[in-house]
Amino acid sequence: MHSHCALYRLAIWTLLLIIGGSIPTAGTATAGEPIAYRLKWLINASTAGDVVARQQGFFERAGLEVEVKAGGPERDAIRELELGYAQFGVASADQVIRALAKGASVVVVAQLFQVNPLQWIYRAADFSLTKVEDLAGHTVGITYGGNDETIMRALLASAGMDAGQVKLASVRYDYTPFFQKQVAVWPVYRNTQGIFLADKLKAGGETVAFFDPSRYGVRFVANSVVTSRKMLDQHPETVLQFTRALLDGWQAAMDPANEEATITAVAEHDRDTADEVMRRQLAVTRQMIQPDSSIPIGHIDTAAWQQTETIMLNQKLIDKPVSVISRLHPQSGS
Repeated sequence: MHSHCALYRLAIWTLLLIIGGSIPTAGTATAGEPIAYRLKWLINASTAGDVVARQQGFFERAGLEVEVKAGGPERDAIRELELGYAQFGVASADQVIRALAKGASVVVVAQLFQVNPLQWIYRAADFSLTKVEDLAGHTVGITYGGNDETIMRALLASAGMDAGQVKLASVRYDYTPFFQKQVAVWPVYRNTQGIFLADKLKAGGETVAFFDPSRYGVRFVANSVVTSRKMLDQHPETVLQFTRALLDGWQAAMDPANEEATITAVAEHDRDTADEVMRRQLAVTRQMIQPDSSIPIGHIDTAAWQQTETIMLNQKLIDKPVSVISRLHPQSGS
């Protein structure tokens, strides 16, 4: 009797182990299972490729069922990877590096923006910015604690300047200080807010120019595609298929021949932006996603990632190096 019970229990445990081994752990997904892809921000021209990859069937043709989820100020893609709410996400390099400093197990599989869209706008008739030193004596807007503060301080340091040579002013989403010339140099996302502000000033007979940090040696990495180390280790083929399909979607979205279809796809989510404005937003976005046709969309700029970590370390935004280079895992040549 006891031997029969022992055999019965052994059979049950064996069955449970077999079943348990086939169940994916939280935060991962196997072929045929839904995949959640959390964006960094709301859907607009900056997420055109993400939307096109979903709506025009690139994921489906790769055998993947993907839900593209809009981001926003209350969303944290890396946190959702850790909690198992998403399998892939979009995060900027500083978010990745901060997360690594806190012990997160996150990896980067593609870099969407080769040029950071975070730049500064100013009135071209008032002065010209052709080098970092030209900022001296001007009031420069920054968001304290934001990437723009980090980038601006890195720019000043690279030119041997200190904050006393410029007047740094705290800014928010209210553009009034810029319109009233209280702040001369204002931080914007070049491909979205930059278009809006340029239009506003043009309506008043003014022209604008943009100060791009990457032209002066500061290449602070922006939006990139991330997943968990567990996902990469347990389902490398899914990671490869997802990344390839996503980048194919971005390739299609950035092709001028597909502009109208791309606008239609984005407009389903971004109903407040007129088609003509979005057309110009896409034109600028193309220059940032693929500024050089010899560099494939999704290419990971290793040197820029290392520079971003160094900047954050120098400004004491992280306590010690995180070896971010070891977390870069380009897929299929990205």
